[in-house]
Amino acid sequence: MQGLRKIIHIDMDAFYASVEQRDNPQLRGRPVIVGGDPDRRGVVAACSYEARKSGIHSAMSSVRARILCPEAVFLYPRFEAYRAVSAQIMEIFLEYTDLVEPLSLDEAFLDVTENKKGIGSATQIALEIKDAIFKRTSLTASAGVSYNKFLAKVASAYRKPDGITVVPPQKAQLFIEGLPIGKFFGVGKVTEKKMRELGISSGADLKKLSKDDLVKVFGKYGEYFHSIAHGVDNRPVSPERVRKSLGQEITLEEDIDDLGQMLEILDRLAHAVEQMLKRRDLEGRTITLKMKYHDLQSITRSVTIRERTNQSEVIMKHVRSLISGTDAGNRKVRLLGITLSNFQPDEVRVKKQDRQLILPIFEE
Repeated sequence: MQGLRKIIHIDMDAFYASVEQRDNPQLRGRPVIVGGDPDRRGVVAACSYEARKSGIHSAMSSVRARILCPEAVFLYPRFEAYRAVSAQIMEIFLEYTDLVEPLSLDEAFLDVTENKKGIGSATQIALEIKDAIFKRTSLTASAGVSYNKFLAKVASAYRKPDGITVVPPQKAQLFIEGLPIGKFFGVGKVTEKKMRELGISSGADLKKLSKDDLVKVFGKYGEYFHSIAHGVDNRPVSPERVRKSLGQEITLEEDIDDLGQMLEILDRLAHAVEQMLKRRDLEGRTITLKMKYHDLQSITRSVTIRERTNQSEVIMKHVRSLISGTDAGNRKVRLLGITLSNFQPDEVRVKKQDRQLILPIFEE
């Protein structure tokens, strides 16, 4: 198949926690949780594989994490240390290609179709990069190799940690058909539940539905699901894109009208947004509160502040004011979200689809 791209997705293994374990040998082999203080409604930013065995995952409340794993070591993120390691990793990527699209400090897409070393095998490049990362940082990474971004990203998570999975064109359909629907990039727990209710439990099931059927159920995302089910993803690796906004939102399991409960959830979201902003070295001036009422009416309330911030306390101060201008407490709410925007014009340039990055919290 001529003209296909050679795409690699590199994803560091338990990045924050691995850096902490590397820098403090006493933490090796122990459950390590990086994130907010469990006594202050913090949120888990990352955790070691030892902690994951207890069911802990990113975006979980630190209180819940401590209940699941009382012996865990909680550490506040050291973003300067993580950024320093990330810069080392980026240097390695750029030795092979300038087409590098960072998704965060610990993962990136690389287009190595044409590369600086003239290596014809993307798999060989991925292996060399993994080896170089380990030699220079003492950390492991997992890699996915394929002809498009969707398959490369899914493949990188297939054999974690320290794994590599290659999905060539001739094996793509078999790989997709055997993939559990929850493993599809873009399918969180809410969407997965909806798909399973429709009898979709794997890629093979997803392929059986027409594009029109998927659009009827999932709206504009239906086209995306139809394309990836057939191994189609034409998005290029885009290193020069400006992020416009960043946020987190949650669809609640049950509609609520308790204002205090809403503020507790928003506080958790604010902590998660703080971690995302610091992870990407961003500060914003415009804070937006998003709400969806029980009748599916969506509203937003925004405020632009004088100084840019990435602090959850500052975010929540304004969110509390914004929510007073809504019907929260009088009408039931099914979705809550916080977004920051209005970043520095020259701040972090990333992928096209991150012009607005809203991550569904607790859907990982």
